[in-house]
Amino acid sequence: MRSEFGRNIRVSIFGESHGPCVGVEVTSLPAGEAVDMEALQRFLDRRAPGRSPLTTGRKETDVPRVISGLFEGKTTGGPLCMEFQNNDARSADYESLKNIPRPGHADHTARLRYGDDVDLRGGGHFSGRLTAPLCAAGGVALQILERKGIRVGAHLKQAGTQKDRPFDPVKVSEEDFAQILENELPVLDAAAGEHMKQEILAAKAEEDSLGGAVECAVIGLPGGLGSPMFEGVENVLAQALFGIPAVKAVEFGVGSGYAALRGSQANDAFCIEGGAVRTATNNCGGILGGITDGMPLAFTVTFKPTPSIGKPQQSVDLSAMEQTELRITGRHDPCIAVRAVPAVEAAAALCVLDMMMESGEILRRCAPQDDRKSGESGETPATPSDPVILREAKDPSTTLEDLRARMDTVNTQILDLFRQRMDVSARIGACKRQSGRAVSDPVREAQILKEIEAQAGPELEPYARQLFETLFELSREYQRKTAGEDRS
Repeated sequence: MRSEFGRNIRVSIFGESHGPCVGVEVTSLPAGEAVDMEALQRFLDRRAPGRSPLTTGRKETDVPRVISGLFEGKTTGGPLCMEFQNNDARSADYESLKNIPRPGHADHTARLRYGDDVDLRGGGHFSGRLTAPLCAAGGVALQILERKGIRVGAHLKQAGTQKDRPFDPVKVSEEDFAQILENELPVLDAAAGEHMKQEILAAKAEEDSLGGAVECAVIGLPGGLGSPMFEGVENVLAQALFGIPAVKAVEFGVGSGYAALRGSQANDAFCIEGGAVRTATNNCGGILGGITDGMPLAFTVTFKPTPSIGKPQQSVDLSAMEQTELRITGRHDPCIAVRAVPAVEAAAALCVLDMMMESGEILRRCAPQDDRKSGESGETPATPSDPVILREAKDPSTTLEDLRARMDTVNTQILDLFRQRMDVSARIGACKRQSGRAVSDPVREAQILKEIEAQAGPELEPYARQLFETLFELSREYQRKTAGEDRS
């Protein structure tokens, strides 16, 4: 099984619902990003089970254990690995279901794909339990994005037949996000939330469940992010969002509502607001041609009802190969969408961060709000040439094996960044071919070398220059190769 996504950062989720733990590994995160663990825990608590009669009775503390990637409260640039212990799994609840696939679950398809040895206790690797590590990774991404002025927020748009008021797609704000956190259910309208609550409790009392929908918005996002065709913003988000268990539909802007509109109604008219190009409406959800237009990014995610219900259902006994009636016991969410709100935010934040890191976007286009200029505090800021490795080498507690292990990690990061660089280089080559420009650009290379030398510092300047001159040559060769040109 491969449960991972991301292009510039890679998110890999592991574990099973009733295994020892579930966890996540995130590679290629920017180094030096502060992570507020208390804020992260508050975010995780929004998803945690056992906190309300509206959710499953399974109780997990959901406190992440950081394995690697954080040091003194900041990301190291190495793989960030976090895990959650499974402390309240009741596998006995699933013993009678070993040979009876549950309708609406992945039991049957998992056996078809992986055979009888797959662990399906509590849903195994297909369980909503895996959204805990997703939220841990997404919570870190949210903190990074917030320092760049980008906010992500979501609310329970619908539960059963009851609906919350939607975001204003043009004017969605941080105040909306704050309002959601003040209510018992994650909604904008507390009265609507009360109606949802009553319908959820009614379904629970009848041993049944409800479907729901979550609306999410991203504000502060720059225009020009994304790509056409198969790497557009919708494509990137959809891959991650459909990885959340029970998601059955993702719509951007008015989504399926477009089918009933005419072009004169659907098109978002352009206007000038505050000296910038905006749109009077936002039917497209902030995306045109797979690229952000500078308006709020808005989408809705639809969740199916929880498949595990107490009502009798028809299934089959695989050991006897005959039909049978199934009654599911145990602890289950009467409406999955309630706890899915932070999971949607987490997936969106990771996707946005991933796209922002394309070609250094996260560093170049959105300067951190808390960056300090040299000299403002009277302190001398650290430079890239600070001899961290030398300090560690002089530490008597640091062994050769420790340093080699760190070098192995750095080598992995370099290789990952090298892949990204060559991929971007190939795309640059394609753009040059389309515009009839030459592969070689001496003026651009000289400019980059000047900037690199200044950043490297006096100790590493000659080595950095040699490294990037080599990279330039490799990039030119790769651009020619991907274009099918003969270098002779």
